[in-house]
Amino acid sequence: MTTAVPSAGWTGLMLGLSGSVVLAVLGFLAQHRPGAVRRRQLLVGAGFMLGGSVLAMAALQVALLTDNFAVAYVAENHSRATSTFFSITGAWAALEGSLVLWVLVLSGFTAAVMHGVRDTDDRLGTGALGVLGSVGAFFFGLVVLAGNPFEILAEVPADGPGPNPILADHVLMAVHPPLLYVGYVGLTVPFAFAMSALLGSVAGVEWLRRTRRANLTAWSFLTAGLVVGAWWSYEVLGWGGYWAWDPVENAALVPWLVATAFLHSAVVQVRRGMLQSWNFVLVLAAFALTVLGTFLTRSAVVQSVHSFSQSDVGPPLLVFFVVVVVTGFVLIALRAERIASRGGPESLASREGMFLLNNLLLSLFAFVVLLGTLYPVVLEAITDEQ
Repeated sequence: MTTAVPSAGWTGLMLGLSGSVVLAVLGFLAQHRPGAVRRRQLLVGAGFMLGGSVLAMAALQVALLTDNFAVAYVAENHSRATSTFFSITGAWAALEGSLVLWVLVLSGFTAAVMHGVRDTDDRLGTGALGVLGSVGAFFFGLVVLAGNPFEILAEVPADGPGPNPILADHVLMAVHPPLLYVGYVGLTVPFAFAMSALLGSVAGVEWLRRTRRANLTAWSFLTAGLVVGAWWSYEVLGWGGYWAWDPVENAALVPWLVATAFLHSAVVQVRRGMLQSWNFVLVLAAFALTVLGTFLTRSAVVQSVHSFSQSDVGPPLLVFFVVVVVTGFVLIALRAERIASRGGPESLASREGMFLLNNLLLSLFAFVVLLGTLYPVVLEAITDEQ
C-alpha cells in the first residue's frame, strides 16, 4: 500500500504524457491531411491526458490524506497534525503538486476543445488540438522529469514538517490558487486556436468566435484570482493594503492586462474586421506571459512570499517561453500579408479608435509592470548585486 499510491500517480503522469504526444502528432497531421486521422484517435489522446491527470491528482490527494510519508512530497510538505482541509489544499501548496494541478486544468480545457471538434475536417480545431497536445507534452514532461511528486523515499520518516504556515491558516488557500490556474491555463485555448489559424493560413474571425467562451472563462477566473489574492494578502500578510507590487502577484497581473486588451480588440475585429494582426500579437503575448509568470514563480529568481523554492523546473520553463515567443512571432511574420487588416479606425474619437486607445494603454501598463518586476532580476544578472 505504501508504494501502490505513488505508483498509480506515476502511471497517471505517464498516461498523460503519452496522450499529449499522441494528440500533438495526430492533431497536426489531421490539420494537413484530414483523411489520415479519425476523430476517435484524437479522442483517445485527449482522454489519456484527462484520465492520467485525474489519476495523478487523486493519487496525490490519497497520499496526503493517508499520511503516506514514503512519498517525498508528503514527507516534505505534510504532517500528521495537518487538518483534513489543509491536507487537501496541500496538493497544490508546493512546487511539484502545483504542476499536477496545472496539467489537470490543461487537460480539462483540452477535453472541452476536443468536444467541440466534431470531425477531422475541422482543420482549425484539429490544429488547435495539436498545439494543446504540444503544450501538454511539455508540462507533463516537466512534471515527470523535473517535478515528480511521487518519488519514494528509501527511509520513511515518522512525521513531516507540515505545510508552510502561511498556506495553512486561511480558507482562501482552497480558492486562490485554483482560480489563478484556471485563468492562467485557460489562456492556452485562444493561443492554440490562434496558432492553428496561422499554421493553416486561416484568416478571419472564426478562431475568435470559437474561443470567446474560453477567453471569458479564463479572464473571469484570473480576475477573481487576483481579487481574492489581494484580499488574502491584506488579511494574512499585513501589508497595510490590498496590493504591494509583489513580483509574483505582478506575474499574474501582467497577463490579465494583456488578456483584457485582447477581449476588447477581439470585439473590434469581429464587428469591423480591424486589428486582426494585433489580436494575434496580443493572444501570443498573453500566453507567453503566463509561461513567464510560471517561470518567475517556480525558479526562485525573484524574492517573494509567493515563490516556490529553487528547483530544476526553471530552466526548461525559460526555454519553453523563448520557443513560444520565437515560434509565434515567426508565424505572424510569415502570415503578415494574409492577416493584415484592411482598414483602421476613422479617428481616435470613434468607437474603434477608443478601443484601440484602450488597448494601447493596457499594453503600456503591462509593459511598465513587467519592466519594474524584471528590472531587479536583470540588474542582478548583469552586476551580480541585488
